[in-house]
Amino acid sequence: MSTAAPSGPEPVDADRLDRGFFARPVLEVAPDLLGCVVVRRDAQGTVAVRLTEVEAYAGQDDPGSHAYRGPTPRTAVMFGPAGHVYVYLSYGMHWCANLVCGQQGSASAVLLRAGQVVDGLDLARSRRPTARRDVDLARGPARLAAALGLHGGESGLDACAPGAALQVLRGRSVDPAAVRTGPRVGVSGPGGDGGLHPWRYWVDGEATVSAYRPATRRRAAQTSSRRSGRLDPGRRPVR
Repeated sequence: MSTAAPSGPEPVDADRLDRGFFARPVLEVAPDLLGCVVVRRDAQGTVAVRLTEVEAYAGQDDPGSHAYRGPTPRTAVMFGPAGHVYVYLSYGMHWCANLVCGQQGSASAVLLRAGQVVDGLDLARSRRPTARRDVDLARGPARLAAALGLHGGESGLDACAPGAALQVLRGRSVDPAAVRTGPRVGVSGPGGDGGLHPWRYWVDGEATVSAYRPATRRRAAQTSSRRSGRLDPGRRPVR
C-alpha cells in the first residue's frame, strides 16, 4: 500500500460549488460533478475525495429513485432545496451519500459512486481498514461514504453553506471525451424501473471507478427471499 498522499491544493471555501450549480436538471449536474472534490471536515480531521463516478436519479419521474412514491420522513430532504446532502442506509449495513439537484420539489439527486482520496489519506485508511489498495478506499458508494466518515446524521446537511461540514469544491476539469455513460448499478429494468437509462457517468481509465453489476432478476430474488423467510432487501435498489 502506498504511503504517499496524492498531491493537490488545500480545499478552499471560495472554491465551493454554489446552489445555482445544483439547481439544474440532474442529467446536467451529474456529469459536471466528475472531477469535483467532496470535502468532509469533522473532529477527526479532513478527508477530500475527487469524484470519478456518479449516478443520476430523477425523483418522482424515476422508478429507480427513493423519491418515486413521494416524500417520506427519510426522503424529505430530497424534495427541499438543491445542494443538500441525502444519506441513506443500504441493505441495513452501509451508508451512501447523494447530492440533491434540480428545482425544489423535483427530488432529483446524484449518488456519489466512487472517487480518489486526495486529502486526508491516513484518516481515510483508518476508516477503511479492509481496503488493500488506496484506489479501493472510495471505490463504490458505501466505501466513499465510509472514507468520508458519513452516516445518517449528515442527511440534510447544506453543502452550499459557508463553512459547512461537507462541501463540494471545483476540482480539475475532466475532458468531455473521457466521460463514459452506462446503465446504473443494481437498478432493474427494462420493465419500467429505469434499468436501461444510461445515467451512470464515470471517467474512463480511472482505477477508482467501481465494477458494474446489473440488477438481480426480481423473480430469482423473490424466490430466494421466500426460501430464507425474509423480505428481499434488494428488490428495488433505489437511490
